[in-house]
Amino acid sequence: MQHRITEKKPLLNGSGSLNECGYATGLILDYNRKDIKARQMRIKEWDYYLISNSRFALALTIDDNSYMGLDSVSFLDFEKAWEHTSSPMQFMTKGRKNLPPTSDKGDIVSSGKGYRIEFLNDGKSRKLSVRMDDFMNKIPLKAEIVLYEAPQESMVIATPFKDDTLAFYYNQKINCMKAKGYIDFNNVKYEFDPSDSMAVLDWGRGVWTYKNSWYWGSGSGYVNGIPFGFNIGYGFGDTSKASENMLFYNGKAHKLDKVDFMIPHTGDRYDFMSPWKFTSNDNRFVMDFIPILDRASCTSLAIIKSDQHQVFGRFTGTAVLDDGTVINIKDFIGFAEKVFNKW
Repeated sequence: MQHRITEKKPLLNGSGSLNECGYATGLILDYNRKDIKARQMRIKEWDYYLISNSRFALALTIDDNSYMGLDSVSFLDFEKAWEHTSSPMQFMTKGRKNLPPTSDKGDIVSSGKGYRIEFLNDGKSRKLSVRMDDFMNKIPLKAEIVLYEAPQESMVIATPFKDDTLAFYYNQKINCMKAKGYIDFNNVKYEFDPSDSMAVLDWGRGVWTYKNSWYWGSGSGYVNGIPFGFNIGYGFGDTSKASENMLFYNGKAHKLDKVDFMIPHTGDRYDFMSPWKFTSNDNRFVMDFIPILDRASCTSLAIIKSDQHQVFGRFTGTAVLDDGTVINIKDFIGFAEKVFNKW
């Protein structure tokens, strides 16, 4: 069952639970941090941008988890199968980063010793900039990128948690935004050209339970000159009303049901760098995935743990639109990840 939300209303009711659970193709439920009835330290808010083409990518995060904040910068070189991430943390941010209640407009600026990240959104375009004086081994990184022509439709989902009526995740993924700009790193200038470069925004606001896992995959690019993208995922919360699986083609969204991530493994040991497979229960998303690099990290601090494997690679297979049109893709750059958190 895929329940579509069509009526504009507040995200939360007077008790602090979701007014309506399901998916939409726009941000029609209004998020207000003041409506949350759960403990304030459980609130988690973030904006994550990934700007990429077939050769390199930049990932930028500004995150406020209430008890801690995170500003993260990742540079990925697919031709060299190399990446580096720098993630300064802050203690007890408690919403002071002032992340906007909507993705439609609003600015976020976060800075610390030797760095500054800006997400400026006037409702027409998004200007992303980062300066990090010591990104890696005293080598600075600077980037300036403009995102524009966001598609008319996106993936939006309001997900509850069965074990806590005050917990929820309100999430939007905007795929296939055109990107223009550059990364300046180690005396090399890497140019994003809108003819082959796109971005995805992962906009998340919610109250999370302490222990959970998720699987997420995404890709944005061109197929025969037409913008195409996908968002796939599962693993946390009560998804009986809707999944977050969706295709995007020429600005329009096409809803999928369930998609399985088939990651090679022996027992509990996963081989993230061997080929994966993906299949949907309706055979509308069938893909082989050849990894290029694993952006892996594991942080364990007392009762807090985050074990992440964000694997970038190339997808080859078929995607079927709502009207039955088959989109054949080959060596399409994207990523898929498995994340376990105690947070």
